[in-house]
Amino acid sequence: MPLWLADTVAKLMQRLPNNMPARADLSFAEIPVTLRDATIPTRHGAVDAQVYAPSDGSSGKGVYVNFHGGGFVMRHPEQDDALCRYIAANAGVTVVNVDYIPAPQSRFPGPVEQAYDVAVWATSMERPWLGDKLVLGGQSAGGALAAGAARLALERGTPHVSLQVLMYPPLDLTVPAKTKLSEGKETLLARMGPTFDTAYCPDVERRTDRLISPASSSDGADLTGISPALIVTAERDILREEEIRYAARLAGVGALREHIDLPNVGHGFNLSDAPREVVETVYAAIARHVRGSLS
Repeated sequence: MPLWLADTVAKLMQRLPNNMPARADLSFAEIPVTLRDATIPTRHGAVDAQVYAPSDGSSGKGVYVNFHGGGFVMRHPEQDDALCRYIAANAGVTVVNVDYIPAPQSRFPGPVEQAYDVAVWATSMERPWLGDKLVLGGQSAGGALAAGAARLALERGTPHVSLQVLMYPPLDLTVPAKTKLSEGKETLLARMGPTFDTAYCPDVERRTDRLISPASSSDGADLTGISPALIVTAERDILREEEIRYAARLAGVGALREHIDLPNVGHGFNLSDAPREVVETVYAAIARHVRGSLS
């Protein structure tokens, strides 16, 4: 990695530490779950995960594999603790919260391949849950990884993915982040985007790959048969337009379960200052779709 990029990433990591505090009003600490640690093998090395099981001691009706956000460069899976607790309790599934290896240690397509390998691992008959009932989900960069893993599952014919939950994911890296900024949109992601994108995929030409930019015009493949999706977008997010394009693309092949487009909130709304009732409404919709997809 060039020294200038290493320095930029290091400074960014200092400003945005791994142990970023979660919202105290949305921790769902009162939700009882059974927790255990897991180590999952992938082609890029073993990754750690925390496994959330329903409090009744069962493994639930299936498994939800969650990938956290962080611009493909930061590791803070603990930020998704509240979401994982909520889904485990309200959808009645085991949730595997994955601490994948990010860039620059693992650049594209490394994190996508890790996500796919974890999905394959999760469907093994050796697991204590119903591996043939699998949901992939993620927020921001994690949503992009879930989408990429679902695409690989389509192309390879396995594993079967019952649902993909994509919350405000970056889906078109062919367009520079700064040019996505328009009136009414947040500026933070536009400023940090170039650093994230360069660390994750320094080869600009490679950003046309369907596993990194499925919402770009460079990807015209037929997506018939891809797992159905719940897509959540935010009005003030600079990524909203590419997410809407992808939602329309999935709808065109009958693979869009629901598109929730939230007014007056931005990227990472559930981790920042969105009203509690807004976040809970989204989480309840996710749990509802997960239950429905695994029944």
